[in-house]
Amino acid sequence: MTNVVEIRDLSKHFSISKDKSLKERIVNFGRGKAFREEFWALRDVSLDIASGTTVGLVGPNGSGKSTLLKMIGGILQPDTGTVDIRGRLAALLELGAGFHPDLTGRENVFLNAAILGLSRAETEKHFDAIVDFSGIERFIDTQVKFYSSGMYVRLAFAVAVHVDPDILLVDEVLAVGDLPFQQKCMDRIRQLQHDGRTIVFVSHSLDQVAELCDRAVVLEAGTVIADDVPADSLKVLREEFDQRRAADLEKQLAAAAAARARLGGAEGADWPRIESVELLGPDGAPVRQVGPQADVTIAVTIDAPRPTDRLSLTGGIANALGVTAYATNTEIQQASLPTISGRTRIDFTLADLRLVEGNYSLFAALDAHDGAQLDQRRDQTPFVVTGDHKQGGFTWARAQVSVAQA
Repeated sequence: MTNVVEIRDLSKHFSISKDKSLKERIVNFGRGKAFREEFWALRDVSLDIASGTTVGLVGPNGSGKSTLLKMIGGILQPDTGTVDIRGRLAALLELGAGFHPDLTGRENVFLNAAILGLSRAETEKHFDAIVDFSGIERFIDTQVKFYSSGMYVRLAFAVAVHVDPDILLVDEVLAVGDLPFQQKCMDRIRQLQHDGRTIVFVSHSLDQVAELCDRAVVLEAGTVIADDVPADSLKVLREEFDQRRAADLEKQLAAAAAARARLGGAEGADWPRIESVELLGPDGAPVRQVGPQADVTIAVTIDAPRPTDRLSLTGGIANALGVTAYATNTEIQQASLPTISGRTRIDFTLADLRLVEGNYSLFAALDAHDGAQLDQRRDQTPFVVTGDHKQGGFTWARAQVSVAQA
């Protein structure tokens, strides 16, 4: 398969001024690097993107996703390394990028299409389809400075997907606009995939990446930490998020413990924690494989060194991508927990659990009465649901097909 994007040893840095005010900038003008911080958005990134594939760039904020996309699009130039592109490229990188606020929507369609490489005759050929897709026919002759953000992105997306691109770059645009427009965008993306176009997009929606992408590239601090099929790459990303959340939770607990200690209260070490999360079969024994109509129990053991009341516990099941397949909690079930002291086991009994075959795991979260999260556990007790491999999604059903003359 031919590569349409080849990235070699790509690096990009920015200088961040430490000056906080205009006065500081004037005083420190010309004093050199002591008052600037060098920030490397990308470090020695190398990627090949094959023709006809859809690649998702994911990672935490500040990881370099958008910078990489802009460098593929030629908007930013690298400090070191190269980007080679083969084919016509269309980019949706920022809301309204390439639009002039004083021009009308009609004029901006022709301007933006020209920037993307279309002749006037080609634009006129696609104009009606562009306007129809955008859904803003009434305002097409209005200056775009009067457009809402939703109208901006509708028109920009409509132009980009009608210029017949070989490569389409998209940065979070699929998360903008109302639900019908998002669905229309997703349908158009699938059509481009069917036509063999190459798509590279940045998204914080892991469900979207899992659904649309052949491959997911995880960036962290400007470097690639995973590049694989979405299931494996997103697992790495979720582990990274969980580590960050655990570190933030520890800081919150430490701060709360210090505040309580100053007031003569209990130390943070005395707060209840989740000790284990287990999947049990009908006989109460641990199980790692179940059928599509299983009776199971999610058993969560809590350790509370001191008596604690008004707690709320969540238990649930996630698929291999970390997407929640099922969840409930004690408040929804109207099961008020008693004052808990010492090791206590809380069971969520699930009758006739109907999950499609696949790999799953358990998760649990423990909250205080004010909603503050005290502890959480994810990717606990991996297990497999067996089946006949004739169904997709999450929910299993006994399916039959019948055909009749309409």
